[in-house]
Amino acid sequence: MRKYFILTAVSSLVVITLLSLVWPSALWLFAAALPLTAVGIYDMHQSKHALLRNFPVISRMRWIVEYIRPYLRQYLFESETDGVPISRMFRSVIYQRAKGERDTVPYGTKVDSLRVGYEWIGHSLAARHITEKKPDPRIKIGGADCSKPYSTSIFNISAMSFGALSSNAIKALNKGAKLGGFSHNTGEGSVSPYHLGYDGDLIWQIGTGYFGCRDNTGCFSPEKFAQTACLPNVKMIEIKLSQGAKPGHGGILPAHKNTIEIAQIRHVKAGETVNSPPTHSAFSTPLELMLFVQQLRALSDGKPVGFKLCVGRRSEFFGLCKAMLKSGIKPDFITVDGGEGGTGAAPLEYSNSVGMPLKEGLSFVCDALIGFGLRDEIKLIASGKVFTGFHIVKNIALGADVCNSARGMMVALGCVQSLICNTNRCPTGIATQDADLAGGLVVEDKAARVASYHNKTVKAAMEIVASAGLENSTQLNRSHIYRRTSQTAVMRYDEIYPYPLKNCFLGDNYPKRFAQEMSESCAESFLPEHYFVKSSSGLAEL
Repeated sequence: MRKYFILTAVSSLVVITLLSLVWPSALWLFAAALPLTAVGIYDMHQSKHALLRNFPVISRMRWIVEYIRPYLRQYLFESETDGVPISRMFRSVIYQRAKGERDTVPYGTKVDSLRVGYEWIGHSLAARHITEKKPDPRIKIGGADCSKPYSTSIFNISAMSFGALSSNAIKALNKGAKLGGFSHNTGEGSVSPYHLGYDGDLIWQIGTGYFGCRDNTGCFSPEKFAQTACLPNVKMIEIKLSQGAKPGHGGILPAHKNTIEIAQIRHVKAGETVNSPPTHSAFSTPLELMLFVQQLRALSDGKPVGFKLCVGRRSEFFGLCKAMLKSGIKPDFITVDGGEGGTGAAPLEYSNSVGMPLKEGLSFVCDALIGFGLRDEIKLIASGKVFTGFHIVKNIALGADVCNSARGMMVALGCVQSLICNTNRCPTGIATQDADLAGGLVVEDKAARVASYHNKTVKAAMEIVASAGLENSTQLNRSHIYRRTSQTAVMRYDEIYPYPLKNCFLGDNYPKRFAQEMSESCAESFLPEHYFVKSSSGLAEL
């Protein structure tokens, strides 16, 4: 192809030259021919790409097509049920509810109800009527040791930091939370001035980097924590042990997003990539974590304190439960993040293959708390691909009290799923620190959309609850949800995820499927001191 290129280039230049002798305007053709010739000569002599050396100029079409492929697929070829991580069907309903447009669909479902994994709720012949007044179910979070319990909505904004999101995006989310009467999780990037501008309720997340409450060495600072934790806007404290998109990895703030302002808020050096450690330095065992919970509760003047995790090795959560019983200290809530959780930047392997999915993680955590007699004292929050009222209902039926959503709220802000959150070039001004791009996001307009999306989605969830013959979401349980497990078999959630007996882990009458976790776990260590594997004769120690 190099010979063909040389022949074509030389021939073109000769033809243009001859043509210009009789038609002087033909000289303008050199404006295209000369640059293309120069590009081709460069392609033949560069050493990085064999394709360019062998097919000068024309092979560049490959990179052009690769670049526009996602946009062509999304806008021209994607069906209603296609599109990842959020299908067009769900993006559309979020946009419609955010804008206050008609959100009904004609002509029946586009979902294949015969596919394995299809799920639905069993409605009741004694369905209840829901009034036109906006339903506003609230859940009280705060145990016996909490002097300032918080009444939260069943649907809230999940953790997204200032840094990952622009200042205008944070302001719009917070104002939306204020308008809609729900809470806004700060993410591990600390409480910024933009979180405080509209008086929306905040859940302050404390990550492994202790941003906003760290000393000069990067360790936890009780004094700095207390200064922020006692602000009236801060309603709860969440210790982030891990997140679903990259559990065991720690957060990543790319250098191009780490501005001087963000660095000052986080107490780090500007212009450098900031990697949060994978683990905390303030504690190293389950018992020490419980003491840290107690410390933060005292420093925050009695506000609810909990922790967030994506479930990994199940025995480690059993160790947490044993530490709660041994110390007598219990978190007020636990946020369970699914392995399908989203983030602005994560290694592919972590996004795809690390961490337990939400259904399995949430049901397991709920079962563990029931078995240890702790479920009545600790509220559960579910996070991971929550977009619609049915998603809320499914998670509550499985064991959650409350649901959080990050990507759903981003779509309500105007996210078009361009999938370039990690480049600082977000076209909608949401996931960027580029002032020009962020300036395109109008706070007042997007705040109203966030509030509208929340309110209409909660209403949809409560309509489903009423259709099941229930008065409120707390009456949901696993017997209400069905899943097709094969072409000919259907099972209820309580059959797929059977409940354990209350307090069964306090004795020996617990399900044998948990024998390994009980044998490996202890309150004094996250990692098992002895690993057990299943063998033909039972459990064998490695």
